[in-house]
Amino acid sequence: GSSLEPEDCSMEPPAVPEEEVPVTVAPGPVGCQLFGYVGIEAVLDQMKIKTMKTGFEFNIMVVGQSGLGKSTMVNTLFKSKVSRKSSQPGQEERIPKTVQLQSITHVIEEKGVKMKLTVTDTPGFGDQINNENCWDPIIKYINEQYERYLREEILITRKRKIPDTRVHGCVYFVPPTGHWLRPLDLEFMRRLSKIVNVVPVIAKADTLTLEERAEFKQRIQEDLKTHAISVYPQEDFDQDPEDRVLNDRIREKIPFAVVGADQEHQVNGKRVLGRKTKWGIIEVENPAHCEFPLLRDLLIRSHLQDLKDITHNVHYESYRVWRLNESNRP
Repeated sequence: GSSLEPEDCSMEPPAVPEEEVPVTVAPGPVGCQLFGYVGIEAVLDQMKIKTMKTGFEFNIMVVGQSGLGKSTMVNTLFKSKVSRKSSQPGQEERIPKTVQLQSITHVIEEKGVKMKLTVTDTPGFGDQINNENCWDPIIKYINEQYERYLREEILITRKRKIPDTRVHGCVYFVPPTGHWLRPLDLEFMRRLSKIVNVVPVIAKADTLTLEERAEFKQRIQEDLKTHAISVYPQEDFDQDPEDRVLNDRIREKIPFAVVGADQEHQVNGKRVLGRKTKWGIIEVENPAHCEFPLLRDLLIRSHLQDLKDITHNVHYESYRVWRLNESNRP
């Protein structure tokens, strides 16, 4: 027989260059069939029980001129006296010289769920003849809450649960003029929408007819789009297709035309919240009368956790990056 060369008698296959080696990945199943009850769904119950024990925090800010019903609207949202008006204010207290921020904290409990609610009011905003830089105290307050949370977070020994005083949502009350947005409204929302979730509403919408309300809402939407003002819910943060569809419906309704009332009236044998006039009763929770139910669903029932997530992951993260970069500069 013929003699074999040493390299030919090797039992190993010839080497293949690394770039030519085909890489195959076995497609994994989307869902795995279980042959019995494991108890994975009990995780939801565990999270629910833990949340009910510890509770959660929600901080909301209301901004607008005096007399637009900010305190009444907050009381209507939570169906309690969470924002109280000062009793018989004097002439000096009635018109503050500057924007003064007042925060009131309550613990609300419903069906075993506790929520620490903080309402921050801004009396004096837009009430002066010269309103130049009247948004500075509000921006300073919001950044101070971010700074307070950051200081607790960067400690070597941190608390298990850092107290959260950051503003999760800012409800801005637009006067029901029926015209375009004022320069003050545009400048405020342009500056504040970069650091907090801004939800604009048309205050005391019962002073406008349905036609005036629709035209005013359309003009406000055009102003926001023209000046590139992104109010909540922001289009850039829609990741899930279902959430995008829901948020698109909400964006078509913004700004909400709302009416606040903290008194009950008898309507067809039922006690309802509303405002009594000579020609009838305006029911606050009736979608045919105003869009208050849409605002309540957005702030509490459907997007409350999303407001907190965007505050933590977007607005606070932006402040944190800027703050740490400033401290690391020589």
